[in-house]
Amino acid sequence: MRIALFGYGKMGKMLEKLALERGHSIAAKIDLDTKTVDYNCMDVAIDFSTPDSAYDNITNCFEHNVPVISGTTGWLSKFDEAVTKCNNNKGAFIYASNFSLGVNIFFELNKQLAKMMSGIKDYTISLEEIHHTQKLDAPSGTAITLAEGIIENSDYTNWKMEDIQENEISIVAKRIGKTPGTHTVAYGSKVDNIEIKHTAHSREGFALGAIIAAEWLVDKTGVFTMKDVLNLS
Repeated sequence: MRIALFGYGKMGKMLEKLALERGHSIAAKIDLDTKTVDYNCMDVAIDFSTPDSAYDNITNCFEHNVPVISGTTGWLSKFDEAVTKCNNNKGAFIYASNFSLGVNIFFELNKQLAKMMSGIKDYTISLEEIHHTQKLDAPSGTAITLAEGIIENSDYTNWKMEDIQENEISIVAKRIGKTPGTHTVAYGSKVDNIEIKHTAHSREGFALGAIIAAEWLVDKTGVFTMKDVLNLS
């Protein structure tokens, strides 16, 4: 499979390494200074670029019949527009705030726990995420996905990082050293705490999940999620 990498930072280099190990070829490495893009040379595109360039990268691929995997966060105000363009072009698209296989299982565990806790009013929920100091957005896309999963399955209505009101989820974002990513969902009461946590040890899990998603997406049409890739009901 010929993979094009949109964004060639640390994640792009990790994607290249793992893709080659899995027998794929790198058709193109597109970064901010790339002037022209040959869409005919690629079977699938993996976008880990920047919030400012992601939407154009993704929709240009749709217009050239290239399936797209995107893990770029910070551009989601245009997500619905991208989905419309994907469908209009009969394209194929997977966006995830986190492609780690473990994190996507964690997402489902988070939803199930929210359902179980929804009728128990003695607990207050909070979210904490820790990432490396070079991460630009806060809170992380993964933390937002966790919060949205709780909101969908409970009486909580919103999330905030400060000035928390009743029925709102507190998210604390920390930037420490070279931390790849740690996410904790905590339910606290006067008598005990319940916590679930995912700790990434490196970027490799994120990159591997994106490549597995790309392998799955080729020759499909539509907008999918990692639940589809992993067959999580």
